[in-house]
Amino acid sequence: MIRVEGLTKIYNDFKAVDDVSFEIAAGEIVGLVGPNGAGKTTTLRSVAGILRPNTGRIEIDGHDLEKDPIAAKQGLAFVPDDPELFDYLSVEEHLRFVGRIYGVSDAPERIPRLLDELELVEHRNKLPDELSRGMRQKLAIACGLIHDPSALLFDEPLTGLDPGAIRRTKGTIRQRAEMGAGIVLSSHLLHLVEELCTRIVMIHRGRIIATGAIEDLVSQRPELEGRGLEEVFLALADEHS
Repeated sequence: MIRVEGLTKIYNDFKAVDDVSFEIAAGEIVGLVGPNGAGKTTTLRSVAGILRPNTGRIEIDGHDLEKDPIAAKQGLAFVPDDPELFDYLSVEEHLRFVGRIYGVSDAPERIPRLLDELELVEHRNKLPDELSRGMRQKLAIACGLIHDPSALLFDEPLTGLDPGAIRRTKGTIRQRAEMGAGIVLSSHLLHLVEELCTRIVMIHRGRIIATGAIEDLVSQRPELEGRGLEEVFLALADEHS
């Protein structure tokens, strides 16, 4: 679903992402973790086609993002941590608009289901400035799901959500993986990553320092046996500081 090879992004003289490579298979949820400034968001924005890498190759569903961007982005959705919404479109109008952009012929049937799934039915006619931070986040997720993407990128998807909405959103993420989507989940909430992800990609100072299932990473460090992702993360980050 997602293939990243040798991704490098440089800002002036600063190498924000340095030769990063990974793959996400269908039905897989992979956690992208690392300290602040590690290069997580730059990586996601590059995979989403928002930033152009200096070097490297990105494929979405077999389509080269640089050579065939429209086909690649047709199967992709990126939900940022601070979504930008249209000031003068209601919740439902957002979904209709995004559905038209992606050519979703059955959008009228999908929209009510998404509104219900993300608990937006009562807010369907509200404008973004009438919504709470959490509601805006749920709207962004709904917009990302309207075209049934095969590749999903989430950057801190639970920002602003209350406990009930967190539980519902986790269910939404799991369900899309069960339906065959390949998912990248970036979050500082390591318990969320540990709960949802089949494996992790850990980056530090722009480079991958560890990748694999959590239990495999722990098995390589006997002193961390029986501990969770947070302990593994802290140990690896300290080791590469």
